[in-house]
Amino acid sequence: MLNCVIVDDEPLAREGLADYVKEIDFLQLAGVCINPVELGKLLGSQKIDLMFLDIQMPKMNGIDFLRILPNPPMVIITTAFSEYALDGFQLNVLDYLLKPITFDRFFKAVVRARDYHLLTSKTPSADPTSLQRGEDFVFIKCSNKFEKIHFADILYIEALQNYVAIYTTRGKFLTLLYLKNIEQNLDNKAFIRVHKSYIVPIARIDSIDGNEIRIAEHRVPVSRNYRELVIRQVVNNNLWSK
Repeated sequence: MLNCVIVDDEPLAREGLADYVKEIDFLQLAGVCINPVELGKLLGSQKIDLMFLDIQMPKMNGIDFLRILPNPPMVIITTAFSEYALDGFQLNVLDYLLKPITFDRFFKAVVRARDYHLLTSKTPSADPTSLQRGEDFVFIKCSNKFEKIHFADILYIEALQNYVAIYTTRGKFLTLLYLKNIEQNLDNKAFIRVHKSYIVPIARIDSIDGNEIRIAEHRVPVSRNYRELVIRQVVNNNLWSK
């Protein structure tokens, strides 16, 4: 069961979403707020797994609230303004629903939330997607099946909005995870973050040319924020010099 909260200053929008929530057996409505200030109080008093967040609201914009909220729950944006989609995805929102929201579109979004919650909240012993030390592989969920990924086969990992693409010697695999969740479970001596959207295995790096890493025929960008760390951790420890 997912505890969810609706944050919207429009009464009809709140009522419509609340009616949709009642139709979903794995959702429990924990509260309704008219602005992020009220939501902040609610988050401090109980555990929330998912929030439906409007953007244009009094007192504080929904996007601005997300930027300052530490450890937010899963977020589905609900708005009449499509121009905020990029901002939302940069903040790792799970989905972006444009008003008026149909039940079919709502259902697809919450099923995605449920699946993501199942992938990230189980204990390591029970979760086939968890990364356990000492193992040389992991299972990830791709659509309706589970794929076995050997760490040694990974070429690089790329964040794609609310999905992650894992490029391997066997091909590309898409899974409903956030890059930060994968990074937290990878061996930091074997893998390194080189960009807000990329993680690479250190042993696979063939060369570093300016702001690009070459891995076989692939080229992965290195951001300015990560380049010094990459040089220090990847190059300096293995550099032949006079």
